[in-house]
Amino acid sequence: MTTALTEKKAYELVALDLRGLTIIADFFVVATGSSAPHLHALVEAVQEAAKRQGIKGQRAEGDANSGWVLLDLGEVVVHLFNPEQREFYKLERLWADAERLPLSEGGMP
Repeated sequence: MTTALTEKKAYELVALDLRGLTIIADFFVVATGSSAPHLHALVEAVQEAAKRQGIKGQRAEGDANSGWVLLDLGEVVVHLFNPEQREFYKLERLWADAERLPLSEGGMP
């Protein structure tokens, strides 16, 4: 997922390891897009990458025009924000106990 986001020029990309902190998901990936069209492109890129990886049952909540789209991929939940919504929700602060994972070209660990 992270490779797809990087290729589509997402910025402020963060991966959080939530194992042991919640049953919601094992990982959160948080990224920012510059505009509604950019967020839409990021959503499509993540959905295509998930499909290629055989992830079934993808669910999306929100809309690029709202400034926040959540993609539930099972063990990984991807949060895509515009800058204003990311600053407002501050997920990294909310999940401050989660370990930040290094991101590499290979994607999620």
